[in-house]
Amino acid sequence: MQFQQLSYFLAVAETRHFTRAAEVSRVAQPSLSKQIRALEEELGAPLFSRVRGNITLTPAGEALLPLAQRIVTDLDTARHEIGELAGMRKGRVRLGATPSLCGGLLADALAGFHTRFPGVELQVEESGSRDLIRALGNGELDLALIILPLQSNDPAFVTTPLLRENLVVVSPADGPAPTRGRSMRVTDLRDRPLVMFRRGYDVREATLHACRNAGFEPTLAVEGGEMDAVLRFVEAGLGIAVVPSMVLKNRPGLRGTPLARPRLQRTIALAHRRDVEPMHSAKTFHRYLLRHLTGLSRAELGSDLELIAGEE
Repeated sequence: MQFQQLSYFLAVAETRHFTRAAEVSRVAQPSLSKQIRALEEELGAPLFSRVRGNITLTPAGEALLPLAQRIVTDLDTARHEIGELAGMRKGRVRLGATPSLCGGLLADALAGFHTRFPGVELQVEESGSRDLIRALGNGELDLALIILPLQSNDPAFVTTPLLRENLVVVSPADGPAPTRGRSMRVTDLRDRPLVMFRRGYDVREATLHACRNAGFEPTLAVEGGEMDAVLRFVEAGLGIAVVPSMVLKNRPGLRGTPLARPRLQRTIALAHRRDVEPMHSAKTFHRYLLRHLTGLSRAELGSDLELIAGEE
């Protein structure tokens, strides 16, 4: 099995077309087809089903796809790492983070890192924590800022807890307060229309779990939003939402109401794969981010954020 064969296989799997895959791979189509056939012969099973011009993955192709993605990605990572050591490249950091972090603390950390290491290419993937864990496991990211605990306590990842953050209930700032008191209980969400994140966001699962533990199923006004969409829907008066406290920064159209004890909290951690040694540039960013966070004052962190780096 050759690396080039796996690359051609991935190109066909992505385009579902041999001619387009050849164009993407910058190779003649007969040559690509020949390599795919050689790969199928070596594996002893067809990888693609060709029916009336439609290209689909066979069960064997479906099984090979995630493995081929990881092999190709890991080889690309190795090339970058060797390039760094040889001085041919200045490095790359592929970082995943949730939307709430991208618009807050992470932006300042990335700006500082870029100023200090301008030759390092920064690639940021913004998504929900569960999606980021999947991307990290597939080798698409070097590091990811995720939410603990991991759903399955997966031993495939090394995690460094960084921050503990309170979740709050947001409502329109120009509307009536969602409660008469200074805080809300989870039971106060009963029969209130909620704007809910799409699947893949840890806040969604935390909210649903808290409501069900309190003995009720939440009423959803809108379901399936990304972070910015959820906040805009709340501002428009479609409902209230449970969100990370840090997203309220620079959102004058929203009011945040804390949840009474026991509060809903989340733990933010930096993770990487256990079976792949992070590149030098990723290790450098890891150390820089820790120093950046520990250097922040209490006022800069805010009342709903607690630094826990080094505690666990």
